[in-house]
Amino acid sequence: MLRSTVGVLVLTLLVASGCSRLSFIRPDPGTKEFERVSVSQPVEVRESPAAEQRTAVRNRLLLAQREIMRSNLDGAEREARGALKIDGNSSDAYTLLAVIEERRGRRAEAGGYYQRAAELAPKNGGALNNYGAWLCSNGRAGESLVWFERALQDPSYATPASALANSGACADEIGQAARAERELRAAIELDPQNAVALAALAQLHFRAGRYMDARAFSERRLAAAPADARALQLASQIEHKLGDTAAAARYVRRLGEEFPGAVQGTPGGSTQR
Repeated sequence: MLRSTVGVLVLTLLVASGCSRLSFIRPDPGTKEFERVSVSQPVEVRESPAAEQRTAVRNRLLLAQREIMRSNLDGAEREARGALKIDGNSSDAYTLLAVIEERRGRRAEAGGYYQRAAELAPKNGGALNNYGAWLCSNGRAGESLVWFERALQDPSYATPASALANSGACADEIGQAARAERELRAAIELDPQNAVALAALAQLHFRAGRYMDARAFSERRLAAAPADARALQLASQIEHKLGDTAAAARYVRRLGEEFPGAVQGTPGGSTQR
C-alpha cells in the first residue's frame, strides 16, 4: 500500500459471488521511528514527522473501522476521508471507503475505491485480492483472474488461500473447470475451513454429476461457516440427486426458515450463480 504502518486484519466476507475479502485494519505493533532532538541536552526522543503522520493516519482509520462496526457509515466515511487528508496515498483508506460504499449498496463507487487501493499498492496481496473479488462479484470474472495471480505473487501476503479460493471460484464461473479445481484444492490445503473454496468445489462436483463428492464438500462447507441461502439450496439439490428426499426436504425447510426471501431452485436443478 503506499504502506502506512497500518496493517490489515483478515476478515472473510462472503459476498454475493462467493468471494472473500480483506476489510478492516488493525494497529501495527512494529517499532516507531525516533529522532534525537539535541546532543547537548539530556537525550529526548520523539516520533519523526513521517512516523507522526503514519500514527495519525492509523488512528483515523481505526476510528473509521469502529464506526463501520457500529453501522455509522457517515461517521466512518468522515474518518476515512480525514485519513486521506493526511496521506492522500493511503491504500487502506481507499479500502475502507470501498467497504463503506458496499454497505450502502453502491457497487460502482466501491469498485472505484478498490481499484484505487490496488493502484496505490500494486504489490500488496490484500489490495489486489480485494479488487479481483469486486470484479468477480460484478460480472467481470474473466478480468478478475489476473488480479488474483498478482496477489499471489506477494511473498508477504498472509492469506494466499483467500486469493486461491477466489480465483478458483471465479475461474469456475467462466468455465475453466480444471484451473478452478486445482486452485480450490490448493486453497483448502492451506485453509481446510475456507468456506469459499468448499462451496465452489461442491458446486463444481455437482455440475459434473459427481454427487457423492459434491455432498462431501457441501457438508464441509456448512460445517465451516454459517449457512447462506446458496449453500442450503445446493445441499438440497445434491440430496435430491442422491435420492435422499428426506435430507433434501430438511435443507429446503432450513432455507425457508432462515432465508424466507430467498429464491428456491427446483429440486435437482442448477443453483443460481
